[in-house]
Amino acid sequence: MEIYEMTASETAEGIKAGRFSAVEAARCGLSRIAKFDGEVNACVTVTEEHAIATARRVDGMIARGEDPGPLAGVPYIAKDNFCTKGIRTTCSSRILENWIPTYNASAINFMNGAGAVLIAKSNLDEFAMGSSTENSIIGPTKNPRDLGRVPGGSSGGSAASVAAGYVPLALGSDTGGSVRQPAAFCGIQGMKPSYGEVSRFGIVAYASALDQVSPLARTVGDLAMALNVIARPDPNDTTCDAYDRPDFAASLAMRDLRGKRIGVFAGFEAEQMDAELYGALTKAAALCEAAGATVEPIDLPIAVKYGVATYYVTALADASSKLGCFDGIRYGTHIDGPTLTDMYANTRTASFSEEVRRRIILGTCLLTEGFYQNYYGPALKVRTKMAMEFEELFSRIDAYLLPTSPSMPYPMGTKETDPTRLYLGDIFTVPISLGGLPGINICMGFTPDDLPLSVQLVGPRYGDASLLGIAGVIERVVGRPGAAAPRKLEEVR
Repeated sequence: MEIYEMTASETAEGIKAGRFSAVEAARCGLSRIAKFDGEVNACVTVTEEHAIATARRVDGMIARGEDPGPLAGVPYIAKDNFCTKGIRTTCSSRILENWIPTYNASAINFMNGAGAVLIAKSNLDEFAMGSSTENSIIGPTKNPRDLGRVPGGSSGGSAASVAAGYVPLALGSDTGGSVRQPAAFCGIQGMKPSYGEVSRFGIVAYASALDQVSPLARTVGDLAMALNVIARPDPNDTTCDAYDRPDFAASLAMRDLRGKRIGVFAGFEAEQMDAELYGALTKAAALCEAAGATVEPIDLPIAVKYGVATYYVTALADASSKLGCFDGIRYGTHIDGPTLTDMYANTRTASFSEEVRRRIILGTCLLTEGFYQNYYGPALKVRTKMAMEFEELFSRIDAYLLPTSPSMPYPMGTKETDPTRLYLGDIFTVPISLGGLPGINICMGFTPDDLPLSVQLVGPRYGDASLLGIAGVIERVVGRPGAAAPRKLEEVR
């Protein structure tokens, strides 16, 4: 087995056992980037010098008999909205294209402390605002499973990097589906932990009330391994709850689903989603039942009917506030003008893309007199109703199966000119974010054309460990997805 085909746990084990070095693992990932990223375009910044130096430190610790940590020498990639000390952090935006932070995000510190090796920063929709990773200063990222299709977003660069075998593990951020949907489109596993499970410190915010640091990998076991590293209390983030986390990896000892109650999404017409994905949902439900679970159809009328509208009202209002600090004065791009107001307008107009400007304007509007009372205030009340709906649901069941996306990965350029269609693609992911719940995308295999199939598994808040155990049972039956050599357009046809 080649190093790039290994999981994170297999890579760390091989390095600790001396079968290969951390430097070899890092060079393998870097060579995959050099070979394929000219086509895939998943990486904004490749950190080769930093990666080799870090890998040599790991090898030195092992040679001295020291334990470098559970992720010893494992190469990983972080979405380019994670602050990285001394390494450019752009958010794929012109306003930050040359910004170099002076500190690390907490998740980066935790990964580094566990012995992981950062080899690149990955592409995203600008400021994480999008669902296709087509909206970036370096251009769109392509799906390694089919270069004519999008990888999903906004963490499309992280998902594509794992799918293409650059790394076994990547970090993204999930606000309304930004890790789960690209994981589905790229045919890998991705998890949004419960809100408050992982520190958000050092993540350039989109919507702080929803953003959550999230791992992507090719196995559920690697998701659990990553969560053991990054899920911990952090005094730098008051929304990161201070409680003793369980051993997430231990939950993978679950061998069957006897005694578990699994709800399956109902209330959405089969013809309103791609037939292959409806089939994947049906297959997942059957697998759970065969593994011993009690399975029943369950509808979520409030979450499905009002989820997208509630999400975009609350998220855009939050985004308007968060992006107010990008004024061209303190840091980032600066474009002068005759007055202070002109300078603000010139800088923000030239440095933000159309989609980001649209979301800022809508969010600002929602926070003004009249709109606040008629839209933002009611949206907060609906979000509370949705949380109550989920609380009642998980008083009766252990986990809930539903689609990750209503559509298969679509051709590049399909939805970028129609924001409404783009937003409606989040129908199955945003309610989970609004409820603060953990959700895992599970790859359910591939179509005859090698396009990935997927399903989303959701649990109660802080039920992350049990959810990983259930996902692990499903994965053992379906099989784990492997790394893909990016398919040329002529091969797709």
